[in-house]
Amino acid sequence: MKYAHEIEKRKTFAIISHPDAGKTTLTEKLLLFGGAIQTAGAVKSNKIKKHATSDFMEIERQRGISVATSVMSFEYREKLINLLDTPGHKDFAEDTYRTLTAVDSVILVIDCVKGVEEQTERLMEVCRMRDTPVIIFINKMDRDGRNPFDLMEEVEKKLNIKTQPLTWPINMGREFKGVYNILDKSLLRFQANQKATDEDLLDLPDLNNPQLDSLLGEKDAAVLREDMELINGVYESFDQESYLNGELAPVFFGSAVNNFGVKDMLDMFIRIAPSPRPRMTDQREISAYDNKFSGFIFKIHANIDPKHRDRVAFLRVCSGKFERNTFYHHVRLDKNVRFSNPYTFLAREKNVVDDAYPGDVVGLFDTGNFKIGDTLTEGENYFYTGIPSFSPELFKELVNNDPMKTKQLEKGIRQLTDEGVAQLFTQHGGNRKIIGCVGDLQFEVIQYRLLQEYGAACSFRTLPYFKACWIKGPQDIVSNFTRFKQANIVEDKEGNLVYLAESAWYLNTERTNNPEIKFYITSDFKHELE
Repeated sequence: MKYAHEIEKRKTFAIISHPDAGKTTLTEKLLLFGGAIQTAGAVKSNKIKKHATSDFMEIERQRGISVATSVMSFEYREKLINLLDTPGHKDFAEDTYRTLTAVDSVILVIDCVKGVEEQTERLMEVCRMRDTPVIIFINKMDRDGRNPFDLMEEVEKKLNIKTQPLTWPINMGREFKGVYNILDKSLLRFQANQKATDEDLLDLPDLNNPQLDSLLGEKDAAVLREDMELINGVYESFDQESYLNGELAPVFFGSAVNNFGVKDMLDMFIRIAPSPRPRMTDQREISAYDNKFSGFIFKIHANIDPKHRDRVAFLRVCSGKFERNTFYHHVRLDKNVRFSNPYTFLAREKNVVDDAYPGDVVGLFDTGNFKIGDTLTEGENYFYTGIPSFSPELFKELVNNDPMKTKQLEKGIRQLTDEGVAQLFTQHGGNRKIIGCVGDLQFEVIQYRLLQEYGAACSFRTLPYFKACWIKGPQDIVSNFTRFKQANIVEDKEGNLVYLAESAWYLNTERTNNPEIKFYITSDFKHELE
């Protein structure tokens, strides 16, 4: 295969976590190692306020949180790494869920003080749906947190995955002295407020070496020997195959803000993380080594630069070679399109690219041709599957505050929901618009962006629904059901019928009364409600 070298060179992954676990900080440290940035951006003081490289929307800068997935590429040790930094905030989980369809592996960040949090569990469920390989980074070891053995047990129990430590911490908080690399049998010493260098790394194949006592003190050296004895007794040698199958998660300990333990993890990531993997379409599995180009749109972002009304569709290349100024087949629209200025991103910095290979993420300027999930090919008619919408948890009716701006509001809400910031459901021939989101903050973002970017003022009226379920079944039975339940039936943007249930009790009642109708929690109709 003529592009094999390029494919094997690439690693495409996402960083996921609960908010405030240190995900954006870890992202910046990885970019520092890759030489993509020179200084960390998350420096905050009263007079200076630099913003994290990966947070580029105005509302993100105001709130100090990531609300949209950022795409960054950098080189490290002759590998090209495509890193997708995702929103940690639960209100933006929908964007993260879709991003996970475009990556080959994941790094999950866990705060050692708080352990496994609710949002971490949800994100992990999406990874489990796709058997995505996961590496776990337990962060903030320079703070007093939970016992490492207790953390590992909690991770296994709550995230339903086997774990194996590849580095091990020596104390934590003020007493934190470093990490021992179990595979490489080396010790990396920690010194507060100092960047760890290779000089701090010591080869220690024999933990009985008296040097360990002088470095750590007798007490801590004895604890490390004891811990290692226990770990070696419990865990067999690391099985890369189990990791690639999504059955085993290697665990690393460190402190992202101190840039400590990050390099150990990055070096291991380069060694074990998968190159671009095959992906399913509605017709067959497409290998990354397939000679013909194909890819899918997993994210759309309007107005990345508010001064230029630009709308960018993010394309994950799945097979073959993507080339600038070449016509490709847009399967849904059944027409050929070409792109004169495709971009790769380092947050807000864009670079025009002439070609891209499987694993790469390319930004395509879009005049409204794309929806999330669209497939581009070299002529074949197939769709990449598994890019679903998930059932929202909050529902509000969109109210137009300025009838003179109806057209702007219609255009704005259509474009924003094409991006996937929320889901748009319509009722009564499209006149009543219902917005479904995962969290309240999404409604704020929509309201803010409609006003700032489209000049349309709106408000929201809360609706008493608890879950959206896509429905399928025999036509006559579904028709009867929708006639009787007219007030609860809406259509999504693709014209699929959706039932809005007011409570779990109502939903269970309808499922019991209508056994021939299937109720789905995602729009790809694979994950039926259990």
